[in-house]
Amino acid sequence: MRLRIDLAYDGSGFHGWAAQPGLRTVQGEVEQALAVALRRRTPTGELLRVPVVCAGRTDTGVHARGQVLHVDTTAEELAASAGRSPEPPLEALQRRLAGILPADVVVRRVVEAADGFDARFSATWRRYVYRVADRPGSVDPLTRSHVLAWSRPLSLDVLAEASAPLLGLHDFAAFCKQREGATTVRTLLDLSWVRRPDGVLEATVRADAFCHSMVRALVGCLLATGEGRRPVDWPAAVLASASRSPEVTVAPAHGLTLEEVAYPHDEELAARAEQTRARRAPVAPAAQEDA
Repeated sequence: MRLRIDLAYDGSGFHGWAAQPGLRTVQGEVEQALAVALRRRTPTGELLRVPVVCAGRTDTGVHARGQVLHVDTTAEELAASAGRSPEPPLEALQRRLAGILPADVVVRRVVEAADGFDARFSATWRRYVYRVADRPGSVDPLTRSHVLAWSRPLSLDVLAEASAPLLGLHDFAAFCKQREGATTVRTLLDLSWVRRPDGVLEATVRADAFCHSMVRALVGCLLATGEGRRPVDWPAAVLASASRSPEVTVAPAHGLTLEEVAYPHDEELAARAEQTRARRAPVAPAAQEDA
């Protein structure tokens, strides 16, 4: 059986999501906690790794409220892990994980996944929010680990105008760290800015998927435009270049939070996973409008 686990974490104390030898990572903490909770050990008593797959691998310092992962187990292992608990096995597993995981990682939900569910490939979109305090009155020392303090005022109108041409299906190579064999073609569904009543700016960035450092590179490019250091059409010109520009400064990680991951109806999960695995290619502007 496959389980879906909804997860939240403060990324400040982690070297990103992905497990790395000798470094504290979210994946490493979660997999170790699952090994303990599921009592998965070798015959000699050593913990066995419990591999998990997440919806989006966050970078060092990036936070999450809506991370989703899946893990494979069996009904027998799940029942055995509950021991003598009067709770249903899934509830008992969530409670055990809460007692094992550190305070900066929280399991929000554990459910049995529908057939065909894949936390990564079944997702239809991911939504991130980047938060910036660009006014002295909106800088809060209590949120300094989650909101970027920006020393120059930003124009909300300019940010919105500069963001609009980036929407749609494009090759975002200019905003991604290239990985061999990986496509940089993505569909950017939303890139909008609002100013909260307390003065903090929030950039909502939603796409079918993201390549490495894409959100922070987009935000960094737009911040330079929003403060007037670059013209309003500069982000579109960077996108059109289709190559990573050294002039684009990647925004600091701590302002970014993975807020939500969306999935289709249960009967569409497997088909969506297959569709996502297919390599995407850029299309002409006219074809984008028809899509």
